[in-house]
Amino acid sequence: MTTLQQASLPAYDHRRGTGPTLVFLHYWGGSARTWNLVIDHLPGRDILAIDARGWSRSRDLPGPYALRRLAEDTLSVIEREQLTDYVLVGHSMGGKVAQMVAATHPDGLRGIVLVASGPAAPPAGITPAYRESLSHAYDTDESAIGARDQILTATTLSETIAEQVLTDSRSWVDDDARTEWPLHGIAEDITEHTRTIGVRVLVLAGEHDVVEPVAVLRDNLLPYLSDVEFSIIPGTGHLIPLEAPNELADALRRFRPGPT
Repeated sequence: MTTLQQASLPAYDHRRGTGPTLVFLHYWGGSARTWNLVIDHLPGRDILAIDARGWSRSRDLPGPYALRRLAEDTLSVIEREQLTDYVLVGHSMGGKVAQMVAATHPDGLRGIVLVASGPAAPPAGITPAYRESLSHAYDTDESAIGARDQILTATTLSETIAEQVLTDSRSWVDDDARTEWPLHGIAEDITEHTRTIGVRVLVLAGEHDVVEPVAVLRDNLLPYLSDVEFSIIPGTGHLIPLEAPNELADALRRFRPGPT
């Protein structure tokens, strides 16, 4: 797998293989390596995984860090790698970015998989008080551990993966990168974009996810998608790529995107 970085682009890993390429976009506080356990179950597949601007190896890139900028970054990486046949796979924040990318109708996009995705329409519970509280989840190691163990997961992670989650969630250097999603992105209504998506969509929910619950995805995301399949992964919380990587990989193998 090759690791690439340009001064103006986020860091990303591209493992060459058979297509369509899976383009992985991670959650708020995650990184490209959030997907490693899933990728391990997809031998031979062409894979591209991006570190979002402001996080992990892309932490020194300047803002803004808004959804639109992350979508532009994704399109720029896809263009640089000359992908002509690909599927977007977005988790949580990355799912909302994937919706923004898909709404531009880029050449070569065949489908999108939204994993515990931020919904197109913000649910009623996303109040200013909630957003302010959430913006401090990664302030310290202690708060990040609490978020990981009490909110993000419904299963017990291995020691190695638990440490990875902590390290990634503390990888920011710019306060604006840390707070953009909880203060702004999570509350942004993108229904006008999501309604225009013209490719096949698979939405995956975690049975015990309290961040993006099953009911929220049913009410605030599915109604805005025209060609959509919905599936619930049993026993998992919000961090599906880390809690149920084999089940997620199976879902990706079964997904049949539309023609280019």
